[in-house]
Amino acid sequence: MDWIGTARGLVPVRRTMRVGVTGLARAGKTALLTSIAANLLAAGAGLPALPALAARLAGRSFRVAVAPAGAEDLPRFDTAAHLAALARDPPSWPARTRTVSALALNLEIGQSGLLAALPPQRVRVELLDYPGEWLLDLPLLGLGFGAWSAAALRRVQNRREAAEFMAFLRALPARPPADEALARAGHRLYRALLHRLREETGLSLLQPGRFLMPAPGPEPPWLEFFPLADDSPLACLLRDRYDAYVGAVREQLMDPSFGRVDRLVVLADLLSALHAGPAAFADATAALAEVAEALRWSGSSLLPDWLTTLLGFGITRVAFAATKSDHVADRQRGNLAALAAAVTRLPMRSGLRTAAFAVSAVRCTEDVVWTLQGHPVSAVRGRVVGAERAGRSYPGEVPDKPPDAAFWTHPFLALPDFEPIRLPLGGRGGVPHLNLDALLAYLLEDVL
Repeated sequence: MDWIGTARGLVPVRRTMRVGVTGLARAGKTALLTSIAANLLAAGAGLPALPALAARLAGRSFRVAVAPAGAEDLPRFDTAAHLAALARDPPSWPARTRTVSALALNLEIGQSGLLAALPPQRVRVELLDYPGEWLLDLPLLGLGFGAWSAAALRRVQNRREAAEFMAFLRALPARPPADEALARAGHRLYRALLHRLREETGLSLLQPGRFLMPAPGPEPPWLEFFPLADDSPLACLLRDRYDAYVGAVREQLMDPSFGRVDRLVVLADLLSALHAGPAAFADATAALAEVAEALRWSGSSLLPDWLTTLLGFGITRVAFAATKSDHVADRQRGNLAALAAAVTRLPMRSGLRTAAFAVSAVRCTEDVVWTLQGHPVSAVRGRVVGAERAGRSYPGEVPDKPPDAAFWTHPFLALPDFEPIRLPLGGRGGVPHLNLDALLAYLLEDVL
């Protein structure tokens, strides 16, 4: 905490902490941000919404209010609309956000011990909602066009969804010219392929991310490129456009609207990836590993320029969080957190604290004991969307590390599409969750 001297004595200066919240597509980022806001506001009103946070406060005062918008032009995260969706009867999931937005909260935290007579700490927490699709552009900052093309083509060349795009590549002449029409045609086919892979197969490692979620405004002409692993004139044109794309990503990281991140939360729905099978799980874990590698640094090596820019704004903590932890029973959630740590290979580097969590930002189930084939098993009970009453679910065992071939011989049971638990006090009492309080206590530890 910083202090300045005035005629009234020492006065605390408001500290600003910016938390970037991102993750793989459909990992629950909108639900997490809504729950963070609702539960912090409830805790600030004295309600027991965040037990781990309350334990850290140890009886000190805690006040929370939505902060007024600053001078930046980022859209505001619409907490009220998202919370209203959860508070309906029956509840519904908030619509996923499709662009960058921000949410700011003012925290006042009482002092303790010999400092108890001093004014409270004043902290402005800014939560930056960063699209998951854009997260996967981060590894591109360390890849040239040739390396990216080779990796992208390896991932899709044997997939049936890629038949039309691969046929286009095979039909190109031996050394295709730098032709605008060819570049545009290949780009459209590749972009359609990425959309199809996301919608039909649930794959995550789909780059470039802005092909799936464009940035606001008109698209620049250099966006029209696709992977091509040769040294033809067409490949040179595509390489120049790829370099312009990477330059735009790097420039965005230096923009005050996106930089100055103190904390980073990366979400992933590992349970759905396990359920989808070995190919989908391998894809999701490869995506997370690439992101972790992009943030990794060995103190014996020089930082790349783009990473200097990113880390120069002060990222000191990264949390990797496996979501939907309420879809498995309590005894499996430790394994889920361990799996998240294993696939991101924590810890990453000295000077940057990292942790893995299994969370459910909006709880949908309760734990029960269920008898299957004469044996008691730990299960969950919740109401499936559209059902008249709650039902039980036993999704299976969660591995604590990337599973071997034997795991896939026993299909992971279906993960029901549960609706959220009814909100206490229409949302004013917070949002029922699992382990969100531990995640927040980790992110805010140094100010608590």
